[in-house]
Amino acid sequence: MVVGEIAEEKDVVVIGGGPGGYQAAIRAAQLGRRVTLIEKENVGGICLFTGCMPSKLFAEAGKKRNSLLSFSRLGIEVSEASFNLSVLQNTKQKVIAQLQSGIEKLIHENRIERIKGSAYFLSKDRIGVESGHTFSIYRFSSAIIAAGCSKTGTKETEDHRLLDYESVYALQEIPKHLAVIGNDYLALEAASSFQQLGAKVTLIVEKKDFQFEASINKELKRIFKKRNIKMHFNQEVKQVDTNEEEIKIVLEGEDGQSSTLTASHMVKAAPRKPNSFQLGADRLKMKTGKDGHILINPACQTSIEGIYAVGDITEGPALAVKAIKQGKVAAEVIAGCSSEYDDRFMPVIVHTNPPVSSCGMTVEEAEKIYKNIRTASFPLAALGIAAVTGSREGMVTVLIDEDSDVLLGIHTIGEGAVELAASSVLALEMAGRTEDLTFGLYAHPSVSEGLLEAVEALTGKAIHLAAGHSKINV
Repeated sequence: MVVGEIAEEKDVVVIGGGPGGYQAAIRAAQLGRRVTLIEKENVGGICLFTGCMPSKLFAEAGKKRNSLLSFSRLGIEVSEASFNLSVLQNTKQKVIAQLQSGIEKLIHENRIERIKGSAYFLSKDRIGVESGHTFSIYRFSSAIIAAGCSKTGTKETEDHRLLDYESVYALQEIPKHLAVIGNDYLALEAASSFQQLGAKVTLIVEKKDFQFEASINKELKRIFKKRNIKMHFNQEVKQVDTNEEEIKIVLEGEDGQSSTLTASHMVKAAPRKPNSFQLGADRLKMKTGKDGHILINPACQTSIEGIYAVGDITEGPALAVKAIKQGKVAAEVIAGCSSEYDDRFMPVIVHTNPPVSSCGMTVEEAEKIYKNIRTASFPLAALGIAAVTGSREGMVTVLIDEDSDVLLGIHTIGEGAVELAASSVLALEMAGRTEDLTFGLYAHPSVSEGLLEAVEALTGKAIHLAAGHSKINV
């Protein structure tokens, strides 16, 4: 076929079948548009196959194994449990297959056309798709780019003991000593999960502290220390050497002093590059950042009329929650709905054990904008549900602008933190005040009562805090 000879007409073309892409396709179909989804591999993306789902399954396995220690308090006698990683890996594949099948079924039921192949923009309204030895051309009314990023090759990946946050969850044996490099949710989840599955873990953080509110950082460090996770802060990895027996990691502190630690395995984030150039964004002269991320407006529109972009290929954090929201926004805008993407209250979720959720500003961030801030924390150990479940670790920290009484941030570490994030985001989105959060009814006993007590502590009214300890002024 001569390129440009025949162009089949399409309505909405979605490039990429990850969380942002397939949800954009379904939302557009729900709104009456004829949708074509182009994906070169299988729908589900990195999140399903090597990212979100595998890491969360390992976190759940670690959590369940750790929970056996508390069974005896409930009268359940359990001998020491063994752990079989191959069984967990088989379960991972079954979970992936089940979820992928569900996505495929949704695509079929929404009458979305599926095309397998690699897409490339030929012009502002035409796209070419290569599949094996065939090349097809389509003319579209609208296009949504959800093509994500690709790993760039590094020297470390040549050694099976030098891992990234995809390959670490494909291991067939638990490392004897895993060195985890990083400070984001990927690093913290890997450190937590593999320690609870039997590995010795050392966490190396280049920054002075974790990325959360100070009270959450302090509690997370206490919990990790209790679990014998060694932590090195303010340390830069200067050199990595391997031999047949071990990995040597040379660290350098802020003072210039060097130290060396050894491990059996090491994991760190792999460098990634947006797939914008592979799609021909430069051919269209589409506006991108210096690193190739596609620039979009709040409606997820690119600089080219009729073309939208969502997910990791755009600027901002590489999170599924971002891609999902952007995908829906792009589809809704294409369908003529009033919709926009706003990430100011995007929650940071970490599936450590216990988990962390951080919504809104930290005190450090708020102090740069507001003159008078008030903050209070409530320990989850003081809740009735903690006595029932035995999950006593963690706290809820809230902060407000004292002049307007508007909530600025809600930060939680502890069992139930992930689910509590939804309420936190809603309260912040609605510019909630303390009276808004104290007016409603909270189930008893429940972790949600921790949020109520933290808010009440702002005015010295927390019931389950000792007198004089519930109010903290900043």
